[in-house]
Amino acid sequence: MFTFPDPKTKNPKERRIQRILEVIPGILTWTTLIGMFVFSFLLPIYVAIFIIVFDIYWIYRTIFIAYYSVEGYRKLKKGKEINWWDRCQNIMDPGKYAEIIKERILNMEKGLEESAELPRKERKILEREIDRCKEYLEEVNEISKVKEQILDWREIVHVIMLPTANEPAEVIEPAIQAIADSNFPNQQFIILLATEEREPEAQRLQKVNYLKNKFQGVFRDFIVTTHIVKDDEMKAKGSNATFAANFLAKYLEEKNIDFKKVIFSNFDCDSVAHKEYFAALTYEYIIDPKRLQRSYQPLPMYHNNLWDTNAFVRVIVTGSSFWHIFQSTRTEGMVTFSSHSEPFDTLYRVNFWPINMISEDSIIYWKCYTYYNGDYKVKPIYLPISLDAVLAETYWKTIKNQYKQKRRWAYGIENFPIIMRAIGPNKKISPLKKFKVAFEMLEGHHSWATASMILAVLGWLPLIFGGDSFNQSVLAHNLPYITRFLMTLAMFGLVISMSLSFLLMPPRPKKYSKWRNFYMLIQWVLVPIIAPFLGSLPSIDSQTRILFGKYFGEFWVTEKMRK
Repeated sequence: MFTFPDPKTKNPKERRIQRILEVIPGILTWTTLIGMFVFSFLLPIYVAIFIIVFDIYWIYRTIFIAYYSVEGYRKLKKGKEINWWDRCQNIMDPGKYAEIIKERILNMEKGLEESAELPRKERKILEREIDRCKEYLEEVNEISKVKEQILDWREIVHVIMLPTANEPAEVIEPAIQAIADSNFPNQQFIILLATEEREPEAQRLQKVNYLKNKFQGVFRDFIVTTHIVKDDEMKAKGSNATFAANFLAKYLEEKNIDFKKVIFSNFDCDSVAHKEYFAALTYEYIIDPKRLQRSYQPLPMYHNNLWDTNAFVRVIVTGSSFWHIFQSTRTEGMVTFSSHSEPFDTLYRVNFWPINMISEDSIIYWKCYTYYNGDYKVKPIYLPISLDAVLAETYWKTIKNQYKQKRRWAYGIENFPIIMRAIGPNKKISPLKKFKVAFEMLEGHHSWATASMILAVLGWLPLIFGGDSFNQSVLAHNLPYITRFLMTLAMFGLVISMSLSFLLMPPRPKKYSKWRNFYMLIQWVLVPIIAPFLGSLPSIDSQTRILFGKYFGEFWVTEKMRK
């Protein structure tokens, strides 16, 4: 029986270890923030040198992330151009499929030779398609080596869980409609609408009845569960998801459906999947001999209502999308976020999500990682999944809700002590892997909490508190110029972000004039304000709460609304 550490353990020894690990992130963050202030009085020269070194490091980091964001964008663009449904149908016989691809290549090359008058743009498209087919032919030849382990796509069942608390039907309906419109047979989909008993009954039943009637007969099945929070559970998405998944396990057993052939997608209820996502997901699943040791992650884009929300939120969610595009290019270190997919057999083995934690999207990855002794990875699916950006009735409430959402995301640092307690005693996971996991999680959340504060505010403290002796030094005289020059270089990353944001942006709704495009451009001047107040502060808030044991009691559900 697989066991995973309990964050609310009553065992005195385990609780002591849990508490020691909990306070580490907060201590590191506050040591940095307070240390910058104190040493600006005591050792201003050393603080100034640290600031210059940190600025140089930040330039390197910015360029590094910008480069791989562009690489991720190229893969995303390429993923959209692939006919995943064609690949899914043909890959079961890779030898035969290789011959089909060869014939396609020959026909296209012949077409290029015979069409001398073909416009340059069309020739480029054809040449790119030939190159893509040749590249894919090599992949098919590799797959043919494990052809005995390829599954039949017709036996795969997709279960898409949509947990909902108070979201109205008009928010959930587009997510289900996108599944119905996807390029994959509807009779291989099961919709699992996971509702909460604490939602007002009349409101809940009206929503459920509308959606069931709307999509009656469209899918293989449409299941509705109603979660009642137990005494040992939190009012959280994870406890709802586990309740629904346990219900599904019984359902699948009754229907005699093999868990290994069920792909479970845990989607936010506003998730609008790309029409090729489930074909691509099926393809990646059936060709991989280690499919049970994989999670599958589409690229989250907050495009459902991007044009409707305000500039502060647009910059935040666009930055979040870029971060996930960058993360997708990493061979290791990528974890699940928001909407993602897993083999149901693996979820069942690890006993689904913790029922007493706020963060549910990434902790499930770490449960699977622990179960497979570190031999578990996230496979990026280079297709977008569109989500709602924060939007409320007023401008100020929208900003306030965005802060709360970022704070909840940053509360994911609650995973750190659980992960360390899980993998620390596991001798099958190498010490190097354990160190990398600990370092990346601590460094990531520490940078989240402190970097923009250092760049925007703390970097000027030596000049303010350094005293006359420091202010008369050459270093003090040159510090503003050096910092300004280095930050100007770091603007390269911002320019890349601005460019990619326009390439990724959904079409402008007709209700908005062309001036809206101009607003989308000038919104980036808000970055120096947004980064510390809607970036660092929510992270500091979350880490401080955990540091002092003031834990969140329930999952804060982001308010959903549409204009």
